[in-house]
Amino acid sequence: MPLPIFARASMMVVGFSLLACAAFADEAYPSRPVRVFAASAAGGNPDVVGRLLAARLSDEFNNPFIVEDVPGVGGVIAAKQTAAAPPDGYTLSVNDSGALAISIAINPDANYKLSDFTPITALATLPTVLVIKPAVPANTLAEFVALAKSRPGAMSFGSAGPGSIHQLTMVIFEQRAGIELLHVPYRGGTGLVNALLTGEVDSGWSGISNVLALIQTGKLRALCISVLERDPSLPEVPTCDETGYKGFNVATMLGLQSSAGVAPAVVAKLQSAVAKILREPDMAKRMVTLGIHMQENGTAAYAKFMQDDLARYTAIANAVHLQLK
Repeated sequence: MPLPIFARASMMVVGFSLLACAAFADEAYPSRPVRVFAASAAGGNPDVVGRLLAARLSDEFNNPFIVEDVPGVGGVIAAKQTAAAPPDGYTLSVNDSGALAISIAINPDANYKLSDFTPITALATLPTVLVIKPAVPANTLAEFVALAKSRPGAMSFGSAGPGSIHQLTMVIFEQRAGIELLHVPYRGGTGLVNALLTGEVDSGWSGISNVLALIQTGKLRALCISVLERDPSLPEVPTCDETGYKGFNVATMLGLQSSAGVAPAVVAKLQSAVAKILREPDMAKRMVTLGIHMQENGTAAYAKFMQDDLARYTAIANAVHLQLK
């Protein structure tokens, strides 16, 4: 039975009012403080990039963007908290492939999927560097491998947690080098670095920003870079490819996400602001000195990268038979 004319008119008014409210809400965003989860302990790459970005976003929007460090399980804890947040754009996350690809592929406890997130933009690519404590009697990658082969299972490596890029990179390297090391996971990259400094573990792959000063002052020894090109901040450190492990190329992408369902207008507003910030010469210079390579990327391109990244690390994990129990 058709609705009376006055009823249809009332529904149209309500509909237009709701659309107007939604448009106004998007236009007014952000009208209150925005939480930014950094998927690391203080000093980790998500923390470093997140704080630099939040400071500039606060200026851009004249509204506080407040960083909260959420370390643990290779970014999984931060990812779960982000996925569970209301889809209003007031909870953002700076997280990487460790949580958004590797853990989904190999960690049953990461009971979320990519569709639980709204991708906003890529931020940076993150190579890692293989470092050892000075007490390890090896000055080159070849000497380290020879030492590990002479002590199968006796030497150790630390990681930022089960399923982290640090663990996966070492698992791939162990397969390529024919060595076996004892895995000791920590809560985040800072825990890994502290363990290296105190001698709890012998080695580990770390984000360059976490260990750059320690390498430069001789507190840790760098053996190789995980990607195909040397890093400008450590030009004297060779790549694994250069040292005989041809094609060795493992890195993650750090990006900005929110929970699924955030309004496209809010996503576009954030993406545009971040793109502007990443183009600032001071920001780019600061990132290069930390061994972090800024990666400006639109929302659609970042969403595609996330899908491709998951497929890539799933294939790698299957090839090396890596599955967390």
